[in-house]
Amino acid sequence: MIVGVGIDVVDIARFERSLERTPGLRARLFTEAERGLPGRSLAARFAAKEALAKALGAPRGLLWTDAEVRRADDGRPSLHVAGTVAAAAGARGVDHWHVSLSHDGGIATAVVIAESDRGTD
Repeated sequence: MIVGVGIDVVDIARFERSLERTPGLRARLFTEAERGLPGRSLAARFAAKEALAKALGAPRGLLWTDAEVRRADDGRPSLHVAGTVAAAAGARGVDHWHVSLSHDGGIATAVVIAESDRGTD
């Protein structure tokens, strides 16, 4: 059962300027494993984190570093959650995440689907 769907878009150049202008922003938004990625990849990951929050109904108190976008060997992205994000997901019965990332034409975009196995007996 789909619990929620979120989508977000990020202007890559604007996002990169924000990272340059604001010391500490990378550390607030991204896990240590994500921080060294190029700007367009960070923009897509930030879009995924925003989309994840929307899929959960935008609850207050989520820490961006409690969600990490990882890349499988085949290139497929996946979401890994902990702490505040895991708690919010658990409260809503989310068991699985589906994520799609893209960047083209100066825009990064992400779609996140939150899914639950509950109620599918």
